[in-house]
Amino acid sequence: MKTGIIIPCYNEGKRIDSQAFLSFVNSQKDYYLCFINDGSKDNTLEVLEKMEAAEPKKISVINLKKNGGKAAAVRRGTRKLYLKQDIDYIGFMDADLSTDFKDFMKLVETMNKNKKLSLVYGSRSGQDNQIERNPLRAFCSKIIKSMVSLILGLPIEDTQCGAKVFRRNIVPVAYKEAFLSRWLFDVEIFIRLKRHFGLKHIMTNISEQSLDRWVHVDDSKLGLKDSIKIPYMLLSIWFSYNVAQPFNKLNFNLSLGSLKDTLRYAE
Repeated sequence: MKTGIIIPCYNEGKRIDSQAFLSFVNSQKDYYLCFINDGSKDNTLEVLEKMEAAEPKKISVINLKKNGGKAAAVRRGTRKLYLKQDIDYIGFMDADLSTDFKDFMKLVETMNKNKKLSLVYGSRSGQDNQIERNPLRAFCSKIIKSMVSLILGLPIEDTQCGAKVFRRNIVPVAYKEAFLSRWLFDVEIFIRLKRHFGLKHIMTNISEQSLDRWVHVDDSKLGLKDSIKIPYMLLSIWFSYNVAQPFNKLNFNLSLGSLKDTLRYAE
C-alpha cells in the first residue's frame, strides 16, 4: 500500500528540515511527498524545488502564487494525489514536523490492519505521550475543543491535530467541496464524514490515535488575532452546515416539487 503525504508550506524556508524529509523518502519506498507552497514570500519555493530535484520520483511541489490558507493548500494537494492511481492512502502533516514520521507511519499501520477504517487521525490528548505545548495555546485549545465537541456531537478528543491519513475511496466525500474556513477545515471534514456514514456508524469508520510525541514549534502562522476569531469561525461553520445548507436544500426541493406540479397541470 502506497501513501501520499501532503505538506502545506507558508514561509517555511528557514525552518523546514529538508534533510529529514529526504532521508524519510530514501528509507521508505511506499511513501510519496507532495509539498504545497502556499504563496510564500520567502525562499520556501526554492527550498522545496531543491528537494524535488533530489528525489523527483518521490517528491513533487505545487506552487500556489497566492496564499489561500492551509485548507485550500491541503485540498489542492489531495486532489492531485487522488489522480495518482498507485496511491492508496492520502494524508497530511505539518512542515515543521511537530508530528514526526514514526507517529505518522503508525497511523498508516492502523489503517492497514483495519479495512473498515476510512480515516485515522493523530491526537495530542494522550496521557503518556511527550507533548510540549505553549500554555496560552493549551488554554485556547481547551476552549476550541469544547466548542468543537458541541458542534460535532462526537467523542473526538483532538480534531485539529495536523496528522491525518485517509483511505483513497473517502477522498471525494471529504474534499469534493471547497472548505469554508482557511484553518478549521478539519472540523468540516468530520461533519462531512458524519453525514456520509451517519451518526450510528461514524465512529466505526474513523479512529483516533494518541501520538507518542508532538512539539509546538515557534513562529506559528496562526496568530493571536486569528485565535480570537476562532469561536466566530466555528459558529459560522455550524450555521452553514446545520442551518443554511439544509434550508437551501429544502428550498430546492420545494421549487422542484412546484415545477413538477406545473408540468403535470400543463399536460
